[in-house]
Amino acid sequence: MKAFLLTILTLALCCQTAFAQKTNADWRAGVAKAVITPDQPVWMAGYGSRTKPSEGTSQELYAKALALQDNRGKRVVIVTTDILGIPREMGDAIASGVAQKYKLTRANLVLTSTHTHTGPVPHRNLEGAYFLDEQQAAAVKRNTARMTEKIIAVVGEALRELQPATLSFGRGAAHFGINRRVNRDGRFVFGSNKDGVKDDDVPLLQVRSADGRLRAVLLSYACHNTTLTDTFYQFNGDYAGYVQAEIEQAHPGAVAMFMMGAGADINPEPRGKLEMAQAHGKALAETVARILAGSLRPLRGNLNTAYANVALPLDVMTREQLQAQTQDKDKYRRAHAQRWLARLDRDGKVMTEYPYPLQVVQLGNDLTLVAMSGEVVVDYVLRLKQELGAERLWVAAYCNDVMAYIPSVRILKEGGYEADFSMIYYDLPGKWNPAVEEIIIRNIHALARKAGRK
Repeated sequence: MKAFLLTILTLALCCQTAFAQKTNADWRAGVAKAVITPDQPVWMAGYGSRTKPSEGTSQELYAKALALQDNRGKRVVIVTTDILGIPREMGDAIASGVAQKYKLTRANLVLTSTHTHTGPVPHRNLEGAYFLDEQQAAAVKRNTARMTEKIIAVVGEALRELQPATLSFGRGAAHFGINRRVNRDGRFVFGSNKDGVKDDDVPLLQVRSADGRLRAVLLSYACHNTTLTDTFYQFNGDYAGYVQAEIEQAHPGAVAMFMMGAGADINPEPRGKLEMAQAHGKALAETVARILAGSLRPLRGNLNTAYANVALPLDVMTREQLQAQTQDKDKYRRAHAQRWLARLDRDGKVMTEYPYPLQVVQLGNDLTLVAMSGEVVVDYVLRLKQELGAERLWVAAYCNDVMAYIPSVRILKEGGYEADFSMIYYDLPGKWNPAVEEIIIRNIHALARKAGRK
């Protein structure tokens, strides 16, 4: 009898093990993180009105990587970084290093940033926003090279950590983001537009090991990381940093990762104080806790990716317009005109379009991640949800290259910072042509089909 019970128990354990292997056979996952906080004072990103470099750290900044592999061996790595944005030159250097060291193609690497305005300036990002002397510019360049190497290394660490895993998807909502575009006497300025469009969605990817242990949580929210303003001089991840810290404290051993949604015209409220950033992070962490405690949808099937650089047309300023702008009272406008006149004299022409990166990651049949570049306004995610269906869609922004705001046709017609003035700080030679929205949307549909979305 004892031998019989032992045999039954052994068979049960074997069946349980076989079931676990079967349920986890679709995916392997690896996760890693590294501190990327500068080790010396560096100029801080996001606000051109700052007058000095950083003064210490109130929260560490991180690069984190989530590697996923399907049962065919197809891999993708999603990288999150607590910085303002990854400009094209930095992204190209990371992609090149990852390809050389780990044989990962560009279509299978997603580079994202939380867009915190209390991180270091990345080299060649928002070049028209800062007036740096040689010493400060050199410190920015050195720190960018240092971050680049750390990001390449964290991708490799995540790939080495690949092991059987289950993936599941859920979503919740947060409500501290408010539309910041206010119509005052026919002009759109910064303010609090509580009736303006926004996206409260909080999509979430849960990664668990074969034994059920929580290994990673990837989430996003469409709201600027600008709780902390230009008077704050310590490195900090803003609300995105605090939500990650809250999740990791609640789940020891797990890694929390944050991707910015399409919320370039959405600000957190209230804002201006450190405790407000902490409160927003805690509120978002409570949303995450409710999602994790609920019913998440398992993700099964194959992984597919698609990537393209799409030519977006610019309405370029003429030489006469640039020359007139050199007399502007605003120093940023004067410097912008002088730079582009010098390029026009040197090259005989200026760029008339920008190679805009778009990427789609299809996780089985149940989730399509659209990775959009630049500071994307909320109109895009609302439109894509209507056209592609909200249930199986996740739209992230600030991915792969942050070269400018990406306004919708509506915002281009209305004007204001996102449509007009931001191009000065991003150092582009003119505004986007109104055709950009349709070009972007059309190419997202094409890439989604290419990636196998059904």
